[in-house]
Amino acid sequence: MMTYLLLLLGFIVLIKGAEFLVDGASSVAKKMRVSNLAIGLTIVAFGTSAPELFVNLFASFNGNADIAIGNIVGSNIVNTLLILGIVAMIMPIKVGKGTVWKEIPMALLAAVLLLVMANDAIVDRVAHNALTRSDGVALIAFFIIFLYYTFGIAKQVGTDEQPAPRVYSGLGSVARIVGGFAGLAVGGQWIVSSASVIASRFGMSDALIGLTIVAIGTSLPELSTSIVAAIKKNADIAVGNVIGSNIFNIFWILGISSIIRPLPFKPELNLDLWMVVVSSALLFIWMFLGKRHLLERWQGGAMILLYSAYTGAIILRG
Repeated sequence: MMTYLLLLLGFIVLIKGAEFLVDGASSVAKKMRVSNLAIGLTIVAFGTSAPELFVNLFASFNGNADIAIGNIVGSNIVNTLLILGIVAMIMPIKVGKGTVWKEIPMALLAAVLLLVMANDAIVDRVAHNALTRSDGVALIAFFIIFLYYTFGIAKQVGTDEQPAPRVYSGLGSVARIVGGFAGLAVGGQWIVSSASVIASRFGMSDALIGLTIVAIGTSLPELSTSIVAAIKKNADIAVGNVIGSNIFNIFWILGISSIIRPLPFKPELNLDLWMVVVSSALLFIWMFLGKRHLLERWQGGAMILLYSAYTGAIILRG
């Protein structure tokens, strides 16, 4: 029972740690007269990916490659199929032209690139598959290109669309930053350790735990952000939050994780990588079916059904 409680507490502490870190760092940046735009594109963007990052850091340091890869692959599938599916069911989403032609294809490119990099035995005819340190460097390079593109389009939009962060006292800001890092570290460690115990106890693979429980738990910030944005009819945030997170997950988090320690890749996880590719491609295709650049309720329902079928398949696989 303590193991399940530790897993639940791990998610709570992890997510609250990310919130504290973003609040404290944003407050410091605002006091230093950093623009709202720069804060939104750097501190807030990195902060929403902090749960996945810290889980992967601990998984990489502990040698739990299946949890590290499963967490990112599973999070991307959850983001695209489950979260966007739920959001579309709440309210049909009008997707911006830039998102359709640039950000969704970038997420698809990231998925295809990961599929190629993880299959060394097929591509390079070597004995084993792994995300190596050189793969990690290449992923980080793509991430830098993505950041450059993001800053470019954000300057065209303007800074006044970015909400101003709350400013705390100097001590309050530092306390939030320190507390945020502590929460991320403690929560990440609890999740990785308890997930491994649960997997071994029930004869489940670390990959299955990473693809389901851990992936859904670390995607909770994206879920809440997108639902609130959909209710407020802010489609750009509802969709951009999810697509941006998918790109961050592969280029930034898997890049860092594989640089820390090369991540062995099991061939049976190719089903999951293909699902990331298929879900990204499906999202792009649906922008041109029915009403142009609109994610409709029936499409959202189909995405949720596809996620349910996929989840059933990987549970049967074990």
